[in-house]
Amino acid sequence: MAFQCQRDCYMKEFVTSVVSCCPADLKQEVNGKKETLKGFNVKLQDTILFPEGGGQPDDHGLIGDVPVLRVTRQGAEAIHFVRSSLEEGQEVQLKVDWERRFDHMQQHSGQHLITALADTMFGYKTTSWELGRQRSSIELDTPCVKPAELQALEEAVNEKIRAHVPVTVQLLSIDDPAVEKVRSRGLPDDHAGPIRIIDIEGVDANMCCGTHVSNLSHLQVIKLLGTEKGKKSKTNLIFLTGNRVLKYAEKSYSTERSLVSLLKTGADDHVEAVDKLQKSVKLLQKSNLSLLRDMAVLIAQNFKNSPQRGNFFSLHKKEGDNEFMNIIANEIGTEETLVFLTVGEEKGPGLFLLAGPSGVVTEMGPRVLEMLQGKGAGKNGRFQGKANSLARRGDVEAFLQEHCKHHASEEE
Repeated sequence: MAFQCQRDCYMKEFVTSVVSCCPADLKQEVNGKKETLKGFNVKLQDTILFPEGGGQPDDHGLIGDVPVLRVTRQGAEAIHFVRSSLEEGQEVQLKVDWERRFDHMQQHSGQHLITALADTMFGYKTTSWELGRQRSSIELDTPCVKPAELQALEEAVNEKIRAHVPVTVQLLSIDDPAVEKVRSRGLPDDHAGPIRIIDIEGVDANMCCGTHVSNLSHLQVIKLLGTEKGKKSKTNLIFLTGNRVLKYAEKSYSTERSLVSLLKTGADDHVEAVDKLQKSVKLLQKSNLSLLRDMAVLIAQNFKNSPQRGNFFSLHKKEGDNEFMNIIANEIGTEETLVFLTVGEEKGPGLFLLAGPSGVVTEMGPRVLEMLQGKGAGKNGRFQGKANSLARRGDVEAFLQEHCKHHASEEE
């Protein structure tokens, strides 16, 4: 069975009925965190919402006024996940998120065209592809694609677009001899019904379940951004089709204008200007590190020369690194002095070092780590690491001072 979205990829609204509605969970990732949503799996008499498959993501849309968050395929059925229950047997109107759908149609048909011509022109076979959110990629069975080949391929695909080549859909039975002549990477194990063939007239006939444009002119334009090294001697070809090219151009121009304002140079001079800035920053960083090292030595000497110095030294500095702290500890000498140093934002994340007599550091280190909500380890009289928050730095200092006073009184 072909769904209505496959019979007419351009249909935006459709009336059908609810076959079943069962409680279900949907696992998804939101802002990098995994969460499980409670809802319902809905089967419809037919659907214009494409279920994920063939390398193409699923459609989004509405059943009535209920948002459809996921559409998957189970055999010959499309399963729609929603948050609200729907009554079995009720008539409902579907609406597809057309911007998302048409974008997928453009990228998918664009992939078929690029794949076909890469094979015809250079013998490069497509082994997989990915329809990404911002850009798509085709995995080619070749270790590299030469720049001249990339240019020739881009010119060829856009020439087909300008030629208004029709794209049609054929439905063949699985035992039809014509199926053997069609390009395919195989059928899914749970395939049911006729074989669907996407035919780009005179260019390619390919077995596919996805939604496609009806004419290559609807692709508008294809831009091959370049290639990246793939796995196992393969090459990933990165491309944009149609509206994504327009959005890419708009974003690139906006970035260019921002750089003109920041760098005070024309667009053609941006690379040179950034190169100069990077070299200047490296020189400044080198000078800064040298100054920090000198400062660390002076800080340590000042403490050692102080007549009021005790057996505890504490310092916090916004700028610095592990080397800065270790220089101070080395210069002071930690055989008899407990040293507690931190660098970073006063109440934000940072680095810390606790150095002193081995037994004291081993005992105090874990407690300091806990108070700073950090991660670290210690050995040979040094305990250092990263602090998630330096907000309790004062508490740590008071805790260590109290320990030093108690230890000094015991010795007396």
